[in-house]
Amino acid sequence: MLGTLAPTACGGGGSGDSGGSAAGPTPSATATADSGGGAEGSGASPAPAGELEGSWLTTADGKAVALMVNGGDAALFATGGPVCSGTARERAGTHSIRLKCDDGTEDRASGTVDSVGEDSLRITWEGALGTETYTRAEGGSLPTGLPTAGLGS
Repeated sequence: MLGTLAPTACGGGGSGDSGGSAAGPTPSATATADSGGGAEGSGASPAPAGELEGSWLTTADGKAVALMVNGGDAALFATGGPVCSGTARERAGTHSIRLKCDDGTEDRASGTVDSVGEDSLRITWEGALGTETYTRAEGGSLPTGLPTAGLGS
């Protein structure tokens, strides 16, 4: 139960609390310091950014921008703009997003998450783009209050 970094279920343990403490006969040769916060992983790759999981929407210059995070994977699509893919990671309490866009633009190539809540996500992108605030998308529809001018044609 403890093993696989839980990319699909963030809080999967805890239903059967009898006898499943910290120790147990787990034949896992690759079980490193999972929740011990060991500082030994300086060269190790960062963990997937679980709090960012889901679909996020914003507008920029009157165009819709969608950011999707699934485990450690991230993708961004902008209306009439680039399609980008990359990673979303957490290291030492800081979430970061790294993207590579199909048209070579680097406006959203590297960003740091300033805050993430149940319904909003604030990212500061390196370079001229600056800070964007995203709203969590629910049920495949745009959140209320987003300016959507120019999306119909």
